[in-house]
Amino acid sequence: MSLDTVSGRSLSILGATGSIGASTLDLVRRNRDAFRIVALTGHSNVAALAALAREFGAEFAAIGDEALLPDLRAALSGSGIATGAGAGALIEAAQRPADLVVAAIVGCAGLAPTMAAIEQGRTVALANKEALVSAGAVMTRAVTQHGTTLLPIDSEHNAIFQCLAGNDPVHVRWITLTASGGPFRDWNAARMGAATPAEAVRHPNWSMGAKISVDSATMMNKGLEFIEAWHLFPVGVERLRILVHPQSIVHSMVEYRDGSTLAQLGPSDMRVPIASALAWPARMTTPCEPLDLAEIGTLTFRHPDEVRFPATRLAREAVIAGGAAAAVLNAANEIAVAAFLSGHLPFTSIVQCCQDVLACGLPGSPQCLDDVIAVDREARVRAHETLMPSR
Repeated sequence: MSLDTVSGRSLSILGATGSIGASTLDLVRRNRDAFRIVALTGHSNVAALAALAREFGAEFAAIGDEALLPDLRAALSGSGIATGAGAGALIEAAQRPADLVVAAIVGCAGLAPTMAAIEQGRTVALANKEALVSAGAVMTRAVTQHGTTLLPIDSEHNAIFQCLAGNDPVHVRWITLTASGGPFRDWNAARMGAATPAEAVRHPNWSMGAKISVDSATMMNKGLEFIEAWHLFPVGVERLRILVHPQSIVHSMVEYRDGSTLAQLGPSDMRVPIASALAWPARMTTPCEPLDLAEIGTLTFRHPDEVRFPATRLAREAVIAGGAAAAVLNAANEIAVAAFLSGHLPFTSIVQCCQDVLACGLPGSPQCLDDVIAVDREARVRAHETLMPSR
């Protein structure tokens, strides 16, 4: 079955003006008859959101910054497109009836809209990292309760999803997440200690934003993906592992107990996993160049160095610790990365800051989104306090 057999699938995109939103809408633009846009949201870029809403004939457009509602209304005047602003409007966008909701709002601002989409019991294509890293137990419980289908958009998790293809996790021996290793994969510790923000955001394979590029450089991004994988694929922490794969061609692998290993390969282009989610359970054409394995020639793999890159160890320990540990790790990392990007923290102190905040201890296990947000807020305060001597 191909996407040609599907017509008029209704789609909402939470975070339409970001990179995931742009890639999603690029695919929709190339398959206009296959999709109908219900709702689009953006953070503060009114002009971009209004232009997209008009182009795709959205029914509803919501801007995250409540003060920008008059601007959005003016930009969409005469279009017949309903408008909203603020946290409530983002939730309304998520709740509007749609066959598929792409949840791509960055940060904790995306938690409530993502939960609202999950509670509709439909299909949610998940790109918001905090949903599973910070609120994994809360979110997965809601997915089960409401019978929601969760489709991961992250390239690694989407690859695993494809390799599992409905197989019972009991038959899985290993799930392997691959990591590019980032721009510093061959640097020694002394050289990394002097790394600049400009060097850290220069990813060798992917075009990404500053924060996620720094996370790739520390390998914290892979650590956070490890936490997400633990929630998405219930095989146990002992059957999840990471391998460094500099070419970023194999996005993840699943080894079964009979010795068979299935791997998903593809170009370093987010439109590939997004297309997988948009068309699921069918397939759709993308403009991505097909792989030329003969031209690529060699694919290499090696174990991660957790001495130079302790972030993956820290993430694994957070999974084992349970409770609020993963939410604390995520929040502390955001503060530390921001301090590095602003020139107030050495690169090699990012993960150390996270470790120091985790050592402070935050009691309890979040039972609802309000608990998660409270933990996140407190962890950020602790992180700022930890960084004070560095400023």
